[in-house]
Amino acid sequence: MSQVQVAAGAAPLVMVVDDEPELRALLGEYFGRHGFEVVLAEDAAAARRQVAQRVPELAILDVNMPGENGLSLARFLRENHPRLGLVMLTTAGESVDRIVGLELGADDYLPKPFEMRELLARSRAVLRRLAVGPATPVAAAAAEPATRRVRFGECELDLDQRRLFGAHGAEVEISAAEYDLLALFARHPNRPLNRDQIMEQAHNRGWDVFDRSIDLRIMRLRRKIERNPDKPEVLKTVRNVGYVYVPGGGAGA
Repeated sequence: MSQVQVAAGAAPLVMVVDDEPELRALLGEYFGRHGFEVVLAEDAAAARRQVAQRVPELAILDVNMPGENGLSLARFLRENHPRLGLVMLTTAGESVDRIVGLELGADDYLPKPFEMRELLARSRAVLRRLAVGPATPVAAAAAEPATRRVRFGECELDLDQRRLFGAHGAEVEISAAEYDLLALFARHPNRPLNRDQIMEQAHNRGWDVFDRSIDLRIMRLRRKIERNPDKPEVLKTVRNVGYVYVPGGGAGA
């Protein structure tokens, strides 16, 4: 059975799913003190019941739980609530689980044991990226393209709504991290970006330049925007450097 702890006033709802009672309670108390409304679930079944009642803005999921694990729950949440933020908690060194979580569309991950302040900071960063129509700082405004819609192949990225639309206007679901990548490339057309630049400018401290996190997200995006993901024309690989966005690549017949 899930437990609920509510912070005073309107606040984002965060769902913490973990089978460790002490950690679950600690996270609930900590996030509650920092202005969040929190619901706690001891397993995936309790989390599904909670989501059926009210969908949270952010879910913090432990990967290793008895019964249905966090990866399966993440797949369910991403497929049914694509705009929900997902932060995965993994045991240190479990790179396979981390990679699978990213492939499922997780916005960030954090290995256990972790600092509570770091989890809070990462959670806030995911929620900021998910916010619709955030205020643009003056310093960054000049870097934004003149048009608020940017074409990626036959798709268009709406920078105001933070949404991706396909050739016939239907929305193509993307995670907050995937939006960050597309927005970054939109600001730097025809400019090869290496992994260090992508990590720094996309503001995702969960990425590791030595693992496959960035490559996996590029692969996911290619499946959504490229006519042939195996022969990309929009997000091209630059050998020994990184990736480059080619405006007009893949557009038309």
